[in-house]
Amino acid sequence: MKAIRVRATGGPEVLQVEDIPTPTLQPEEVLIRVEAAGVNFIDIYQRSGAYRMALPFTPGQEAGGTVAAVGAGVSGFVVGDRVACYYGGLGAYAEYAIAPADKVVLLPAGVTTAQGAAVLLQGMTAHYLVSTTYPLHPGDTCLVHAAAGGVGLLLCQLAKRRGARVIGTVSTAEKEALARGAGADEIIRYTEIDFAAEVKRLTGGSGVQVVYDAVGKTTFTAGLGCLAPRGMMVLYGQSSGAVDPLDPQILNQRGSLFLTRPTLAHYVAARAELEQRSGDLFRWIQEGTLHVRIDRELPLARAGEAHVALANRASTGKVLLEV
Repeated sequence: MKAIRVRATGGPEVLQVEDIPTPTLQPEEVLIRVEAAGVNFIDIYQRSGAYRMALPFTPGQEAGGTVAAVGAGVSGFVVGDRVACYYGGLGAYAEYAIAPADKVVLLPAGVTTAQGAAVLLQGMTAHYLVSTTYPLHPGDTCLVHAAAGGVGLLLCQLAKRRGARVIGTVSTAEKEALARGAGADEIIRYTEIDFAAEVKRLTGGSGVQVVYDAVGKTTFTAGLGCLAPRGMMVLYGQSSGAVDPLDPQILNQRGSLFLTRPTLAHYVAARAELEQRSGDLFRWIQEGTLHVRIDRELPLARAGEAHVALANRASTGKVLLEV
């Protein structure tokens, strides 16, 4: 089968197509014929060496496709089922990928395979952020950084679904239009204005209840200043780099603030939770009340281009690899 292999960490050029054996199926696993693989920041961190990996490896943790085979002990799936998975492993940038059966979900009618590959990581991330990490309530105001990104567009929609006021940050007029279309009430172009000062103005000086920050280094410190007393900083990514070390006393000085650094794996560790979050997303897609924006779909051989688009924040929505 054809797969992307990384034999040495480095720039996007290290992503090379090779012919390798189809992976061997083990008990409690599902072999998926991949049709679309999701491209995510963790793939970039692994490819670049920011996250140390055993070499060589095939990147990719998110895929949509059809079941090609099931391992011993697997129930609930048969060959030919349309499925999607985000499993925290590796191997989705390939014609076939292995996933633990308990991390695979069936795609219902009305949800395309591309949508399935596009929505699991980012959609379930948005889901847990607004419903569990800081459960938004009507009357709350939240700040969403990178509001026109893949998670950002979903966050805006789900935050509005819960009745919150949404303030989003973006860099361009095009991204502003997309974020407003996703439900953002206020938009701050952080390239033109101090976002922390503007948040204070928009909230009459009171600040927001929660900041959802996937940017990290360049936004984190100023973001703390956007929070109301006892507000929560939710740092769920670091696209601009890791944040500087923090003296916990700062949280006290800023108003007894809360800080958390969540990750999806801990919010879908139980099968029931995975099914509930993915099921909600699929139902909303079927109803037409949740829009999943796919920015671009590139062939497997252009995986490096996909990484560049994501790293340079040139994408608005999900980037997929067609397999």
